[in-house]
Amino acid sequence: MSKLVIVGTVAFDAIETPFGKTDKILGGAATYIGLSASNFNVDSAAVSVVGGDFPQEYLDLLKNRNVDIEGIEVVKDGKTFFWSGKYHNDMNSRDTLATELNVLEHFNPVVPKNYKDAEVVMLGNLHPLVQQGVLNQMTKKPKLAILDTMNFWMDIALDDLLSVIKNVDVITINDEEARQLTGEYSLVVAAKKIQEMGPKFVVIKKGEHGALLFHDDNVFYAPALPLKEVFDPTGAGDTFAGGFAGYLAKTDDFSFENMKTAVIYGSTLASFCVEKFGTERMQNLTDKEIYERLEQFKTLTQFDIELS
Repeated sequence: MSKLVIVGTVAFDAIETPFGKTDKILGGAATYIGLSASNFNVDSAAVSVVGGDFPQEYLDLLKNRNVDIEGIEVVKDGKTFFWSGKYHNDMNSRDTLATELNVLEHFNPVVPKNYKDAEVVMLGNLHPLVQQGVLNQMTKKPKLAILDTMNFWMDIALDDLLSVIKNVDVITINDEEARQLTGEYSLVVAAKKIQEMGPKFVVIKKGEHGALLFHDDNVFYAPALPLKEVFDPTGAGDTFAGGFAGYLAKTDDFSFENMKTAVIYGSTLASFCVEKFGTERMQNLTDKEIYERLEQFKTLTQFDIELS
């Protein structure tokens, strides 16, 4: 089993969807990634920053799920990163109502000493210079470096983003971001261009339409599980990334064939995340529930056909 370093925000979110709204609740990319990856009992550590207003019970939640929190800096006189958003009726689009960087504005990540030799690094959505700063602290090149990003960094820090993309093995982005990054509408062409930028593997997330995995000329498609209701899509992409990275860290197998299974695990865990607000569903997930949903995925995608 490999060690896993998780970099990203640990934050407060306030969310409004057609199903209701919340006050400040636990959120952040590293939180969702960590909770998702913890289902594989991997040796993981979160690298992030919070303010003095961040409840100890939230840190304990991560710790109790075997996520090392030594790398989460607490700025006693600072305020935690906060995001607020409102989802439209289709649940695919949203309006950002507030973004308060607070302690994140001057975040300088410090990887715990025991994890500087980690085999797998999951770089959650942050400024590319922060992501590169984490890679620079590793005492040896990780077997697998995974990067998640978004169009915001393409808008304001494209050169820095392209620089860090050169140094990772896998990139996970959504279809809109893949098109913006490459200027190509075809996702097949876009994935090929991204591979030429550095990553050997490209994962393009398509929300309710599943995810695509590209490697050389190989393509794999994993559907999203059709759900009766989606309460809150916040964190689904990060939960996917956590399941993907967690499974790969557990199996220590970074082949294309094994990544196909990792994509299925990521999609499975993301399907739980959206069933309740924030991290609520991920906090009490059982192995039995995961197994049963994997069976649903298998039934959804398996068929027999006679070719003549």
